[in-house]
Amino acid sequence: MTQRTFSLVTAVLFSLVALLHAVRLLRGWQVTIEGAVMPVWISWIGLAIAAYLAYQGFLLSKTPTK
Repeated sequence: MTQRTFSLVTAVLFSLVALLHAVRLLRGWQVTIEGAVMPVWISWIGLAIAAYLAYQGFLLSKTPTK
């Protein structure tokens, strides 16, 4: 697997994660892990991080290889 392919695959995966965080924020879904309810503000952080990593992955997949 080339670096370009790897960057594209990870960018798509991080885009899906960001999309799920955005849907949770918009729909108000509740997330419970071992009985503890996760606050919604965690999804804001998750959305920002996942979107940034997806953006960087797409940028890396566009750079020409030598």
